[in-house]
Parts: sequence; structure tokens; C-alpha cells
Amino acid sequence: MDAIGPYALPPTLPNAAPVHTAPTRVEPPRAELLPGMEFWLSPAGDRPLANVFTVDVDDWPVAVLGPHCEITPRVVENTKRCLQILAWNQVKATFFVLTRVAERYPDLVWEIHAAGHEIASHGHAHELLTDISPRRFEADVRQSIDILAKITGRRPIGYRAPAFSIVESTRWAGPILSGLGFKYSSSIFPVHHPRYGIPAEPRNIHRWPGCRLIECPPAAVRFLGRNWPVAGGGYFRLLPGPVARAAVRRLNHERLPAILYMHPYELDEHGIGKHKSSGVRVGLYRHLTQALFRGRVEGRIHKLLQSFRFTTMRELLQFAV
Repeated sequence: MDAIGPYALPPTLPNAAPVHTAPTRVEPPRAELLPGMEFWLSPAGDRPLANVFTVDVDDWPVAVLGPHCEITPRVVENTKRCLQILAWNQVKATFFVLTRVAERYPDLVWEIHAAGHEIASHGHAHELLTDISPRRFEADVRQSIDILAKITGRRPIGYRAPAFSIVESTRWAGPILSGLGFKYSSSIFPVHHPRYGIPAEPRNIHRWPGCRLIECPPAAVRFLGRNWPVAGGGYFRLLPGPVARAAVRRLNHERLPAILYMHPYELDEHGIGKHKSSGVRVGLYRHLTQALFRGRVEGRIHKLLQSFRFTTMRELLQFAV
């Protein structure tokens, strides 16, 4: 396979499906632990935990500036670049697809599916749950299910809220997702953040109280009495690569799989300038902060994928869903 940019390196670790053996239970501070919810080593004890690499397939203007923006062709090029990186490193990932993208580029979703990755829902319009009603949320998610099922022939079992916008005030979303047939969500960041997060939420995978939905929180490490986000996105850009990898090792030492995420546009080093030249209005501060260190992301992802074992969320949860 052709090299991908200046950072293309041959894989150094195999990535296979998890092998199940005797469990070790980690109790969350609040929430029902799934029966059998443990993360497995091989019988010989010589294989590391399986982590999960996820991709939120959305376009930068919609994801950052708002759902009023148009979907642009850059999302196709950027997502295909993600697929190349994953193929090079022999990793299968979970893709949370925004179905506004899927409507415009159904062949892209089929390509992800055909490559053996899991297709999950990122909703349809990328409206934050804090800005809409439960009824509107349910309609949005139903639409996303129909679109993805039509393209792939398979209903998604996983969901991620736009901008992790399941917070204390939007916990009503869990029973709705469960009622729509979703098996898991990866929507609650167990950290304090001005725009998202529930700091007291367990960092381990757990069952929602009051419904059958499984919550798979993005990775956060416990340090100095609080949870710190390390899962991906802007944190991939801003944290030094060795710090991010050390955080994954620490989580695995705690017997927690690291659930990581990225957006395809984070690979698009000159993308914000291209959007501006096409007429998208972007302030100087947002341009600088959103573009900072994008050139380092691809190399960091290669090293991350080569340093740890990864699988899809569906495969990790196969005994529970």
C-alpha cells in the first residue's frame, strides 16, 4: 500500500478481535455495572486490552459553526484519508456518521461499511441536544437510523450525540435511544467542560439507570482529584503525543478500555483556509485555535494505532448487546 503522507509507518502491533477469559470487575461510583462487563486478556495473559478508535464523520463548518452550514466535499477526502490510515495500521474502527453527510455522499458510507468498520449514528442535523426538545431529538435520530439502514442494510446499534451534548439536563435522551433500539451510546464525557460533560459520571462502561442502554464514555484519566479528557479531537492536537499514549497505558493498567475519537477534518491541515476562501465566515481566533497543530495529527494517530490494540465498539460489547 502507498505511504500516507510523511508519517506512514508499517504497523508494529497486530489488531485482532478481543479474546475472552476470566473477568476482573471495576465498580463505577454510580450506575449499574453490566453483568459480565469486563475487558479481557488472552488465556496466556500476553495480549493487551482492546481499546476502541472512533471517527465522528461530520464536516467542519457544520460541526463547529453550526447546523445552518452546508456539507462540503472536503468531508469525503478527509474521511477517505482516515480509512487509509486505519487500513495501513490494520485497525477496524467505529464510525459515527452524521446522516446529512450520508444523504449527500451515500457511497462514502458504503465504502466505510465495505471496509469492515462499524457504522453507528451521529444523528442527522448535528443539532445539540441542549438546543432541541425530546420530540425533535427523537425525530432526528429516527431519520438517521432510516438513512443508515437504507445504505448499509443494517440498523445501527450505537449513537453519539453531537458535541457530547448529553448532559445532566438532557438525560431524557437515554430512554429515547433505548426505545429506538440502540444498544449503546458514547455521548457522556465524564469531565467538567464549559459546553459538555458530567464530571460525576463513571469512567468505565456501564448501564444507564432506568433503561437497557449501555454508556461507553470517551477516555478520561483521574488525576489530582478530577477527571481529565484525553480521548481525542482537539486533545489529540494539543496534548503531546507521548502524554496521550501514556494516558491510554494508564487506563489500560486500570483495566479500562480507552475509547478514543477523531473527526476527519482534523487531518485537513489547510481546510479552514479553504473553507474561508469558498465564502465561509470564520473569525481569526477560531481559525487559529481550530487549525493549531493539525499538521501533527496524522503522525500521532499512526503512533497511537501502532502502540495499542483496537477493535470496534460492537465487537467490544458483543457479549452484552
